[in-house]
Amino acid sequence: MTTKIIASATVRAVKKRILPSRAALVLTPSAVKKVKEIMQKEEAKGYVGLKVGVRQRGCNGLSYTLDYAKTKEKLDEEVKQDGVTIIIDKKAQLTLLGTEMDYVEDKLSAEFVFNNPNIKGTCGCGESFSI
Repeated sequence: MTTKIIASATVRAVKKRILPSRAALVLTPSAVKKVKEIMQKEEAKGYVGLKVGVRQRGCNGLSYTLDYAKTKEKLDEEVKQDGVTIIIDKKAQLTLLGTEMDYVEDKLSAEFVFNNPNIKGTCGCGESFSI
């Protein structure tokens, strides 16, 4: 199965817990706006939201993936916020607890950023992390 990359993402280790421990993931207003923009283009194809996952990659071990989701699998977590749906793959759930998903644009890049208090280390470019 080939994975279509729909957006890039980086990760930041943060010292304090951003969310209460019961929250799996929270989106900033800019992330909500960007997810809505992405999903408006894809609604007719039957997608229900974006799916966040993890895979082995990079010099630090893991990286996040973003893909379109047509369904929520049995053990996946569903986050609904401000009219958008994010499906968290069962393998990514423990790495995302208490994480804030942001969307950041500057002159050189535009990407989703995961501000994650669970991370123990990241690579220099911010694309991979370890728990």
